[in-house]
Amino acid sequence: MSTKGSKTHLYDVLEIQPGASEQEIKKAYRKLAMKYHPDKNAHDPAAADKFKEVGHAYEILSDPQKRQIYDQYGEEGLNGDAGMGGGMSAEDLFSQFFGGGGGMGGMFGGGGMQQQGPKRSRDIVHVHKVSLEDLYKGKISKLALQKSVLCPKCDGRGGKEGAVKKCSGCNGAGMKTMMRQMGPMIQRFQTVCPDCSGEGEIIREKDRCKHCHGKKTITERKVLHVPVDKGMQEGQKITFNGEGDQGPDIIPGDVVFVIEQKKHDRFERKGDDLYFKAEIDLLTALAGGTIVIEHLDDRFLQVSILPGEVISPGTVKQIRGQGMPSYRHHDMGNLYIHFDVKFPEDNFNTPEKLALLEDILPPRNIPELNPDAMVEDVVLEPVDAREQARAMQQGGHGHMHDEDDDMHGGGGERVQCASQ
Repeated sequence: MSTKGSKTHLYDVLEIQPGASEQEIKKAYRKLAMKYHPDKNAHDPAAADKFKEVGHAYEILSDPQKRQIYDQYGEEGLNGDAGMGGGMSAEDLFSQFFGGGGGMGGMFGGGGMQQQGPKRSRDIVHVHKVSLEDLYKGKISKLALQKSVLCPKCDGRGGKEGAVKKCSGCNGAGMKTMMRQMGPMIQRFQTVCPDCSGEGEIIREKDRCKHCHGKKTITERKVLHVPVDKGMQEGQKITFNGEGDQGPDIIPGDVVFVIEQKKHDRFERKGDDLYFKAEIDLLTALAGGTIVIEHLDDRFLQVSILPGEVISPGTVKQIRGQGMPSYRHHDMGNLYIHFDVKFPEDNFNTPEKLALLEDILPPRNIPELNPDAMVEDVVLEPVDAREQARAMQQGGHGHMHDEDDDMHGGGGERVQCASQ
């Protein structure tokens, strides 16, 4: 193991051999700088020291003159010129290396462009539609996506070793500052370098990588196994760190799947609770009976209505512990049943049936009127379905979930993806 005063210490820091090429030094620094960057190691103080050490080694070994002195005399021969205290910091060096400004100012004697942090590719966000059954039971979904990865043939260089040259027209900045005479005044403006089309690099056509055609990246199809945990809710995110688009000198972004719950034909969900609308016949509502509910995990719940327990239209009952599992804890919510009573189509218009009903049911409620009141006999007429819906809406008869709010407070970018 080399010591700090040896002539190979800086090479050991970058994990390369003393005879490494300029491209190998650059590649090693890029790898280690991304690994130890403080933004990715906020809870590891040692990583920040390692990041500075890597930046210090790169600053010296990437400069041919400083490297030659170091190879001959070690760091002592540099007389402190290469030290981190008198030069730019590791953070500044990393920013400049990964796309920060500063190049244009040296061309014209002015201040450089404002430095930025390391480049990072955008996050890939995809909406993942999940059935209520899968949110109840949990599922591993396989989703395929298309993303950019570094070309494996040229290792993301765009051409063979040494073929990529810094554009002399813009000094690698990708932008050129132009001056234009406007009467007695001179206007200065920036424009995309026409020599390299803003790339900052030039690769001769014959030296371009045949696999990526000099673009440095190719498109790759990757299948991700997306874990949909029990009880997940709409809007929750499943993140795959660093699985975004790759590119030279950038940190890959993330792939993020946002849960979207599919509409269910039998159940409505509110937080950890489920709501079910059950239609029962008049006899069951008055004299008891049994209903069966198919649950989300293929079980059938047999619900008994006791004789004498009259169920009127709009009645809501609950079954504890038969709702959705709570995310992570897996405690179960409740299942609420909203009853609707279906009346028989027979009008009971025979004297015998009417007599039976009058004998069984409570007596009619006959309104009492003032003898002096003006009374007019009117006739009830049927209405069509459209008129009935409009009358129900204007009469304030909402849906099941409008009533539940007062009863219970339960619960609370671009890439192509394909489910498999």
